[in-house]
Amino acid sequence: MKSFELYEPTTVQDAVGMLDKFGATGKAVGGGSDLIGGIMKDWVTGKGMPIPVQVVDLTTIPDLKGIKLSSDGAHIGATTTLTEVIEHADLQNTYPLLTAAALSIASPLIRNFGTLGGNINQRPRCWFFRGEDFNCYKKGGDFCYSVTGDNRYHAIIGGELCYIVHPSDTATALLALNASANLSGPQGNRTVPFDQYFHGPREDVLTENVLKPNEVMTEVIIPTPAQGTKMAWTKLKDRQVYDFALVSVAAAFTVDGSGNWQDGRITLGGVAPVPYRAQVVEDALKGKNVQQTIKQAAAQIRTVARPMSLNAYKVDIAQGLIERTVLQALG
Repeated sequence: MKSFELYEPTTVQDAVGMLDKFGATGKAVGGGSDLIGGIMKDWVTGKGMPIPVQVVDLTTIPDLKGIKLSSDGAHIGATTTLTEVIEHADLQNTYPLLTAAALSIASPLIRNFGTLGGNINQRPRCWFFRGEDFNCYKKGGDFCYSVTGDNRYHAIIGGELCYIVHPSDTATALLALNASANLSGPQGNRTVPFDQYFHGPREDVLTENVLKPNEVMTEVIIPTPAQGTKMAWTKLKDRQVYDFALVSVAAAFTVDGSGNWQDGRITLGGVAPVPYRAQVVEDALKGKNVQQTIKQAAAQIRTVARPMSLNAYKVDIAQGLIERTVLQALG
């Protein structure tokens, strides 16, 4: 690992000032399991993955840590650990979808120091992107090696220039919960809904979200669910140990007295360069009896899937997990 300068601000303003001053050579860090334990250790670099000279530790800022539930929903600081999210009784009762997703991440040791903000903003795990011998589009090169290479774990929806899949389980759950992120930068604060937070490679192949290099994610806000909201989380992994999702599904929705779909969201992880909202499935359920319609509705995911040479199996898995997760939410 190459040496770096470590900075420990105590306020968000200090951190933003440091990142703004350092520019392209600076990088914010949370728990560090990806940046320090992965990217910097493996020394994989490129325009789309610059190795930082200055690392700004956000965990030394007290205001970025903690969980509060208020009248407008839950406010979770960006450096709150995944374990703290999982073990928070009020989150378990009101947002069981989020706590279940967080519990499915990595191992207990990593969850003890991995942060919510870090999990949301982590870089993709594509083996071409992380491999030092591949100067791919996402690293600033001129080719996506998954197109002709081993693409068994790559995107089946919305790939285009680059076929990474978004690695964050909490991001998939938070999108289903209609969450937003508060960001702080030199020009002030802004709130970005998760619907608009992530972007695909066609918008910017070098990044995965709208967070600027001199901005800090300060907190995630989740609105209070409507009374009677049903939630469930399912994650299928290649190995039932520390692993990322082949396909994951988050469901949060309401039904009327007859069991008809009123409103809600179904989101998928492991299938697209962004946490993917399956609106084709939601539309097929709208106003209909969920239990009677879910099999046909889940099949609508096939209308938007464009699998590659080795990952068509993900389409079958996605359809099956959508049906299973929605029925699980119904109880």
